[in-house]
Amino acid sequence: MTTKFTPDHEYIRVEGATGIVGITPYAQNALGDIVFVELPSVGKVLKKGDEAAVVESVKAASEIYAPVSGTVTEVNSALSGEPGLINTDPEAAGWIYKISIANAGELDGLLDAVAYADLTK
Repeated sequence: MTTKFTPDHEYIRVEGATGIVGITPYAQNALGDIVFVELPSVGKVLKKGDEAAVVESVKAASEIYAPVSGTVTEVNSALSGEPGLINTDPEAAGWIYKISIANAGELDGLLDAVAYADLTK
């Protein structure tokens, strides 16, 4: 299992041909208390960089972009009733959607954990 990061503070945890996408602890901390999540539709086809979801906090609304191209295969419906899962557990229970990765080569352009840590210093 590999986790990559975008400069916009999304993560994608790669498990085979599927990516699990959410926002990083750094991003949720910057946003503050998450009050609403607009989830993508299952079956939605995304190109890398497309807006996939929206996370709203008490401070601001923030678009969540697709880190890679692919098709949304599942959404975290628990977030509809409990958006704060992103605050309490952004990298596990607070994931936002799963995507079937269309081009694994796009992962090479993302940041690894060390590069992301440098970005957020």
